[in-house]
Amino acid sequence: MALLALGQRGDRRCTDAMRPMPDSLPSRPFTRSEALALGVTKKMLEGRRFVRIYPRVFRSADHEMTTDDWVTAARLALPDTAQLTGISRLQALGLDYGPRLPVRLVIEGELHLAFENVFLHRTKRLPPTDHVGVTVEAAYVSYCSRARVIDAIKVGDWLLRSNNATIESIRTFALSCLWRDGADEAIWILDHLDGRSRSLMESEMRAILTFAGLPRPEINVAVDVGEDVEVISDVVYRRWSTVVEYEGSQHQEDRAVYNADIDRYGLIRDSEHRYVQVTKERIRQPRIMVGMVYRALLRGGYDGPPPGFGVRWQLLFRSVSVAVGPRKDRERRPAVG
Repeated sequence: MALLALGQRGDRRCTDAMRPMPDSLPSRPFTRSEALALGVTKKMLEGRRFVRIYPRVFRSADHEMTTDDWVTAARLALPDTAQLTGISRLQALGLDYGPRLPVRLVIEGELHLAFENVFLHRTKRLPPTDHVGVTVEAAYVSYCSRARVIDAIKVGDWLLRSNNATIESIRTFALSCLWRDGADEAIWILDHLDGRSRSLMESEMRAILTFAGLPRPEINVAVDVGEDVEVISDVVYRRWSTVVEYEGSQHQEDRAVYNADIDRYGLIRDSEHRYVQVTKERIRQPRIMVGMVYRALLRGGYDGPPPGFGVRWQLLFRSVSVAVGPRKDRERRPAVG
C-alpha cells in the first residue's frame, strides 16, 4: 500500500509537470487565485515553471519582467485602494521620462508594506482618483514634492503641451490642499512652465537660459526671415534678433526632418537674425551653452546683465522643496526665484 501511494504521488507530480500552462499566463504577472481558476495546481505554482514575485503574485519562469509588468504586479499585490501616483501615474499618460522603478502608489491610512520595486506612500486623505490612479494634478503635486526644479519644469511643460493639465487645474488642486507634500512646490513651479515647448529638451534648454538670468524668450513663434517668409523657431529673443534652435537626434535620423532643418537654418542665417544651434551634448555643458547664447545676444545689441551662476542657477538643479524653503518658514519669507 505504501509503495502504491508513493507511486500515485509520483504520478501526480509527473502529471503536474506535463500539464500545459494556460495560454494567458506566460506573458504577464498574475495572481494565485487567477492561476488556480485557470486550472494551474498548487503543486505547479510551487514548481520550476513559476516564480513568485510578491505574496500571491506570480510569473512564468521564462517571462522577463518589463516596467509595465512591475506596475501590474504591484497593483495585484496591493489592496484595490492603492492608487498610482507621482511619476508612475504621469508615465501612464505616455510621458517617457523619469525613473520607471520603483512603482509609486499611494494609499489612505497606515498600511505598512515593503515590496521590491514598489514605493507605497501613505496619506491621511486620498486625493481624487480616476480609472488609472490619482488625478493628473494630484500626481504632479506628489511629483513636485521630490523632484528637482529642472525636472518639474520639463514634466510640467509636457503636461501642458499634451493637454493633460492646465496651469489653472494644477493651481486649483494645490490650493485646495496646501497641507499635502508638494502643494507649495507645485504652485511655485507654475511661474516657470510653458506648454509651448515642443520637447523635454527644449524645456530644459529654456530653463537653463532663464535661470542663468538671461531674458525670458518667446517659445516656438514665427520669425520673419524676409521676402514674406516666416519660420518657426524654438527660442526667440525678438528684441535682439537672436534665435536658439535645439537639434535632437531625431532631426538627424529622419532625413525629411533633416533636410527641412537645413532649409530653415539657411533662411535664418541669411536673415538679420543671429542663430545658435544647440545639441544634447551642448545642453550637458549648460554654462558653455549659456555663454554661446549670451554672446549672440551681445552681437544683437543686448546691454542687460550678464548671466550668473549663483544661488538662482544652483536652484535649478536642486529639489523644488529647497527652492520653496522649509515649510515652517514659508509664511515668514518669500521663496528665492
